[in-house]
Amino acid sequence: MRTTIDGAGRIVVPKSLRDAMRFEAGQQIDIVFTDGRLEIEVAPTAARVVADDAGVRLVPDEPLPPLTDDEVRDALEQTRR
Repeated sequence: MRTTIDGAGRIVVPKSLRDAMRFEAGQQIDIVFTDGRLEIEVAPTAARVVADDAGVRLVPDEPLPPLTDDEVRDALEQTRR
């Protein structure tokens, strides 16, 4: 997919790619230059491990939107392929 760089150096990520990556306005991303290519990923969310009577769980340092049933189903399907 082809896009352009504007005068301020910004790159427009086409909507279909933003949707596929589930990018949202204001979301932090990481951009790395590797082997002559730009790699764009969602920035990892800082989290901590909490152990209590309920067991061990990973708790994000900032609130995250809840996963939808469709997102969970898609993730399961991708791991089964």
